[in-house]
Amino acid sequence: MHLEETAGSRKGKLRQFILSHIREKGPIPFVQFMEWCLYHPQYGYYRSGGVKIGKEGDYFTGPCVHPLFGGMVAKQLSQMAEILSGGPFDIIEIGSGRGFLCQDILEWAKKKTPHFYKKLRYTLLETNPHFLQEQRRKLRPYEEEGKLYWMNPETDDQTMEPITGCFLSNELIDAFPVHQVMMDQGQLKEIYVTAHQDQFEEIFGEPSNPKLLSYFEWLSIKLEEGQRAEVNLNALDWLEKVAKRLRKGFVFTIDYGYLAEDLYHPYHRRGTLLCYYRHQISDNPYERLGEQDITAHVNFSALMNKGEEIGLHVTGLVSQYRFLLALGVLQELEALSNDLSEFEGLKLRLSFLHLIEPEKGMGEIFKVLIQHKGIDPPTLDGLRDLEAIPWPMPSSILSVSSGKEKEGGH
Repeated sequence: MHLEETAGSRKGKLRQFILSHIREKGPIPFVQFMEWCLYHPQYGYYRSGGVKIGKEGDYFTGPCVHPLFGGMVAKQLSQMAEILSGGPFDIIEIGSGRGFLCQDILEWAKKKTPHFYKKLRYTLLETNPHFLQEQRRKLRPYEEEGKLYWMNPETDDQTMEPITGCFLSNELIDAFPVHQVMMDQGQLKEIYVTAHQDQFEEIFGEPSNPKLLSYFEWLSIKLEEGQRAEVNLNALDWLEKVAKRLRKGFVFTIDYGYLAEDLYHPYHRRGTLLCYYRHQISDNPYERLGEQDITAHVNFSALMNKGEEIGLHVTGLVSQYRFLLALGVLQELEALSNDLSEFEGLKLRLSFLHLIEPEKGMGEIFKVLIQHKGIDPPTLDGLRDLEAIPWPMPSSILSVSSGKEKEGGH
């Protein structure tokens, strides 16, 4: 497979760095290639400046669309705090990006649930220095109130005491570097990246990590001959670290992906690896090195299986639109629209429709996984069966067509 590369300053330097390493030490597993593309200290996508999230960036996240997304997350966090009761409720948001979600959660809690706001302590963990600068400017009032803290990933991550509260992430796991594998003549092979005449090429080799050999059997999955797939071992390692740092409470994961039987269905015969550059999607990770995001869909079955092994029990897994509807987002949206002009109300509904529209928006492919530790199985509002919720469905938002997506929010 021959893969073209174009010129550019940062991607040129990153490209030469990787090529030099391959020439000196030989082919590298794709997971290493992806890690350097995203997290190289100087040239990686998530270490460089520039806007990556939002209208001016490469992709949207839920908090970019409208602050009400963070409000609904805050509503669920408030209920979690009530279930735990007692003292302070710690929220540790990992991969906090530009700080939109944190800002919306804190603003909602301060305005709507002051009793929850009083007991919460919010800590951000973010490794992108440019995002950190934006966070500190944007969120300074909460820091001055003593509500907000920043974790140093190089020191605090090793020394922090286990918390009572919630580990929260939004579109974090999809950006972990993944192994790529392929079923070849009945044997699982790993995809390596090599070079030929200064161009990247893919070759097959023996799995670089023995965990790859047992991964699909662990999930009761059998790949078809010639089928290509991603394996996110980093996600399992991350979950294990989180479990050790959670004394009692919840792990609250929002991301896009599938259960294993859907993720590894022959429909996804080429895998789910995608690249994002200025809201354009491609499947070629070998171009725009360090300038495009590279992601793979999350395997929620793996997170749930691993969680059960380490004491993180499944509270529930639902699609994002079901989660938001169960928390009453349409009622909140209608209340907000009543205070706006007809035109502004329409803009508001169009912008938010992207979060809950199952087929064309983020509503179905995005999932909410909640796991708990150290408590009896809880009942959470965001995981409720929609058919059992005794309220009429507001009609105003349902009358809006989603054929043309409207971008709003921050």
